[in-house]
Amino acid sequence: MSDAKTIGETIRTMRQGVFVTLCKVKPSGALQARKQITGVVTFYWRYSIGASSERVVIGLYDPAAAPKSLTQTARGYSIAAAVRAAEEKALEHHNYRADGGRPAILAARQQEKAAAIEAKKQAAVYTLAGLLADYCDYLEQLGRPSHKDARSIFANHVLDPWPKVAALPAREVTGEQVADMMRRALELGKGRTANKLRSYVRAAYQTARAARSKASIPLRFKGYNVTSNPAADTEPDETANKADKRPLSADELRTYWQAIEPVPGFKGAVLRLHLLTGGQRIEQLVNLKTADVTKDSVTLFDGKGRPGKPPRPHTLPLIPTAAAALRKCNPQGLFALSTDSGVTHLAATTLSAWAVETVGDKIPDFQAKRIRSGVETLLASARIGSEIRGRLQSHGISGVQARHYDGHDYMDEKRLALQTLHKLVTTKKTGNPFSSEPVGNPEIAP
Repeated sequence: MSDAKTIGETIRTMRQGVFVTLCKVKPSGALQARKQITGVVTFYWRYSIGASSERVVIGLYDPAAAPKSLTQTARGYSIAAAVRAAEEKALEHHNYRADGGRPAILAARQQEKAAAIEAKKQAAVYTLAGLLADYCDYLEQLGRPSHKDARSIFANHVLDPWPKVAALPAREVTGEQVADMMRRALELGKGRTANKLRSYVRAAYQTARAARSKASIPLRFKGYNVTSNPAADTEPDETANKADKRPLSADELRTYWQAIEPVPGFKGAVLRLHLLTGGQRIEQLVNLKTADVTKDSVTLFDGKGRPGKPPRPHTLPLIPTAAAALRKCNPQGLFALSTDSGVTHLAATTLSAWAVETVGDKIPDFQAKRIRSGVETLLASARIGSEIRGRLQSHGISGVQARHYDGHDYMDEKRLALQTLHKLVTTKKTGNPFSSEPVGNPEIAP
């Protein structure tokens, strides 16, 4: 390489628009310059690969830069800095020559850039909010009514109070962040909701993880690239998960029957149907479809089974009083229990509110959910076995034998249990309820 003065003189005397080689560059190529019509000079590194060559822009010449400066100034490069920059490019090209040199380097960088852009786009799509929405849609697709509850909890306890966390890529959310969501719900006095939030978030992540090996899960869940479950790192509040220990007593169930038995029209019929089918889950009962009604039975669909499984059919016999109540509901259209000819079903909250309104102050601290536990307790006192009670109220059926080999429909046993329930709630309290005086009209004429 000639000294800086010689190169400087060459730059000062070079013609406009002509590329001039200033010096060789180690380990390959040369430093060139070109003067524009304005007098501004640009440095280039020129190299060859095979039969082709390329000039790579380094930057503008800064004649005011310190001659020995090796870094770029605000206005450009000194000659020494331009040589150093050209050497760096030459060395990178030389070290990568076995893989294609500079063109291969540029191609790899372009791929990395495209991958980064795609990752950024994916991160914007596959967020926590997106995962929770997709999970709710999946529940709805499976026919699980719990999708409504999940949507409400996610909206009130994730999306609204934690928008920045909801916007994070789902795979980046931590267990601590999920715990903070639960803590906020607990501080609002919603312990049970906090636990349900944890369960739903955990199930959403588990669905995304399982999508890698389970073909029945929609392909979209794979896009979240979830490898861990942050909700699994949290602990539920056990005190909020305790079952309701206040089932309606036998006398309270009789009081409830006395309150609803004379109520006319659709309202009274629905309340009687709910009780006399064994206190079914209200959400499942109101979703009863007209096509699933026969003269002596109804089929509900229990969506509280294993994640990823469709709702389980749950068929119930109708004793005469229950059948009469259902006829008064006048099933038609899609939904059997409806106020708009079956277009939409009666809301579960409406049925619960009707029950509370009808009872008034006759039963202290009455809640519709106490009917279900009260029915089970009453049937237990009448020595109806736990298996039959479980099948009547569609509790989880566990064990290989029960799930896969027992094909008995238990309709006779369930009918007997419902007849027993009817007898107990329509009979005044005596030492022997099966031989005592009925309350009201125990059998409504068909």
